[in-house]
Amino acid sequence: MKAITYHRYGGPEVMNVEEIATPKPKENEVLIKIKAASLTRADTLMRMGSPKFGRLMLGLFKPKTSITGTGYAGEVVAIGEQVSRFKIGDRVFGETVFGRGSHAEYTTVSENSLISTILPGLSYDEMAVICDGPLTSINFLKNCGNIHAGQKILINAGSGSLGSAAIQLAKAYGAIVTAVCSTQNTSLVRSLGADYVIDYKKQDLTKLDQTYDVIYDTIGILKFSNIKKNLTSHGIYMSPVLNGKILWQMMTTSIFGRKKVKFSATGMLKTKELRVLLDELKQHLSNGQLKIVLDRSYKLEEIIEAHRYIDSGRKRGNVTLQLV
Repeated sequence: MKAITYHRYGGPEVMNVEEIATPKPKENEVLIKIKAASLTRADTLMRMGSPKFGRLMLGLFKPKTSITGTGYAGEVVAIGEQVSRFKIGDRVFGETVFGRGSHAEYTTVSENSLISTILPGLSYDEMAVICDGPLTSINFLKNCGNIHAGQKILINAGSGSLGSAAIQLAKAYGAIVTAVCSTQNTSLVRSLGADYVIDYKKQDLTKLDQTYDVIYDTIGILKFSNIKKNLTSHGIYMSPVLNGKILWQMMTTSIFGRKKVKFSATGMLKTKELRVLLDELKQHLSNGQLKIVLDRSYKLEEIIEAHRYIDSGRKRGNVTLQLV
């Protein structure tokens, strides 16, 4: 089978398309023919081995796992002897974390991993990205921001994968949403339900005079020291982008002051917890409260171009890898 691999950290040019053996499912595993896989900012950061402390898990000097990718959608084509939850022909989606990557024609996953059946009427591309931006955002909104009706939330980078999902989910919970984006994306975030839109090219975020119960910085570029004044008395600043400064601020604000800095490693949560969030996401998809924003799709042979596009920071919503 063909797979996307990398054997050293670096720029997009370290990505390769290789022919490798098709895996065989173990007793409790299913073999999935992947139709579409997610391409995310996290993939490009892992390619670079960034941040450096992340290499403690990824591999100190070179990647431990050569096949890239986490989110996937496809069809079950073989099952292990002990598998009972799925059958051959099932359309499924899910996420592989610290295992065999999803940027390949086939992958094997445990039936007890984060895997679920695809909703009727939704495409492989739409379902392939659910366990990335949408799953991360629902975790942050519920478990970090304690989001509820009437809260005011500021979502930075509202047009990205995490931001586009967060706008819709926050509205579903009854929050008042302000989204930050560039000029060309203002109409998109309004269509997703944002009550207010801030064009960061026209307005300096450090000079905002509004206050918010939650500030969700989906790309981790805002400084807590600059936007602390824009939090209500018990406000929360949260970001999925971990660095040394945020780690320190998490520890200090947990002890001192009423305004908090929060982070959560969504992929490190227990599978049982993730399944609860995933089931809720499927409900939002079913009732139309969540729609997936798709930007571009790339073929395996276009992987270097795909990484360059994601590195450019111009991504709107989600990018996928086509394996059909």
